[in-house]
Amino acid sequence: MKKQIFVLLALALGLAACGGTSDNIPQGAKEILKTIKAPTFPDVDYNIVDFGAVADSLVDSRKAINDAITKCSDEGGGRVVVPAGVWACNGSIILKSNVNLHVSEGATILFSEKTTDYLPAVLTVWEGTEMFNYSPLVYAYHCNNIALTGKGTLNGRAKNGFAKFRPQRSAMQGTLRQMGIDQVPVRERYFGAESIMPPSMVQPFGCKNVLIEGVTLLDSPYWVIHPVFCDNVTVRGVEINSWNLNNDGCDPEYTTNVLIEDCTFTTGDDAIAIKAGRDQDAWRIGQKTANIVIRNCHFKSRCNGLCIGSEMAAGVENVYMYDVVIDRCYSGIYFKSNLDRGGFIRNVWVNNILCDFVKTAFIRFETNYHGARGGFYPTIFENFEISNVVGNKSAECGFYAVGIEGYEMRNIHLSNVELKECPVPYMLKNTRNVVFDNVVINGEQMAQRPDFTEQDNLQLKTD
Repeated sequence: MKKQIFVLLALALGLAACGGTSDNIPQGAKEILKTIKAPTFPDVDYNIVDFGAVADSLVDSRKAINDAITKCSDEGGGRVVVPAGVWACNGSIILKSNVNLHVSEGATILFSEKTTDYLPAVLTVWEGTEMFNYSPLVYAYHCNNIALTGKGTLNGRAKNGFAKFRPQRSAMQGTLRQMGIDQVPVRERYFGAESIMPPSMVQPFGCKNVLIEGVTLLDSPYWVIHPVFCDNVTVRGVEINSWNLNNDGCDPEYTTNVLIEDCTFTTGDDAIAIKAGRDQDAWRIGQKTANIVIRNCHFKSRCNGLCIGSEMAAGVENVYMYDVVIDRCYSGIYFKSNLDRGGFIRNVWVNNILCDFVKTAFIRFETNYHGARGGFYPTIFENFEISNVVGNKSAECGFYAVGIEGYEMRNIHLSNVELKECPVPYMLKNTRNVVFDNVVINGEQMAQRPDFTEQDNLQLKTD
């Protein structure tokens, strides 16, 4: 059934299905999949109606929801049920250990548009830097065995609230980043009600055994699903429809052993962006993101499809991405960093990807992502296997990989890759051991060992 869905999506985009198959995935991915186990819960239900919740879209049911969660956790765990209906929630839902928050089919949790409802501030990570900021709409802090499940909907209602904030290139954003660089104690990075930095929508922080399954997430304030410092995370069958600025779909950060599968993400930024912190703050923390499997998804994003970075300074490794369809976007498969980051991106396997149209590069390795502050800490890029990838058109470049002199990108193998139309087939500089095996661009077979190109005037757009 998964393969049938993959082929149907390909046909809808006018693409032929890839010649390869992801049935024979690498042993590394198989080992990760053996490790990831969704949490289970006692067969006990706690209905939020019994705690005073009212399904009229007006009465604030936040206290009832959180009271039900607390009682469920205190009594050993189970399922907190949100029945069909529209439930107002004027502030954050706080998950606790051994609780499955189940949003039933026909149920909608309608979050408040008032930004101060998400105070007091909590410890979070915002664009790779630790701080105290508005609470995410669904938040869990150092919990074990938690879930957000069901066929219902969570509506962040950010369009008339947090989404009006403009943190990018603001003085406050610069202040936070400087705090990370200067290693200001995290307890002093408190912004509170003066913050113009929107929270994530769903953020488990420091949690083990996490499941997010089946729900629909709408109108998020910022990054939609953002697991931080977590281990053993499953995101399955989730639909995201959120077109605000910086609405990444799912951003695992400082997190290990993650499975993202059977999801449809319609997002205002990257569909998936794997993160590992920003610059000196990430080096202090030293927690890499590793062991990620992404499969059988459909991405409809304003910016990029499959992405690692740019906040990846503690390092990202062992990423497997396969059976994914990408609609129109900036870059299809994108690994991004800059000279402030350091860290590494390595051991990445990509297979069976179909992409319609990209505005910049079909496959892109970027060492000059915007926001650099003048450092010189080159990122290590090494060991990439990209196979069975088909695209319709790129407006700028097919394959773009420009490394740093003395820190070449190493061991990049492209096989069975076809891009039907683009103005510049590829640009390579400061790379080592790049191999093309049946790479066809503009109908022309590329040389197996492509020459370096010196088109320094090719400056790709950034998202």
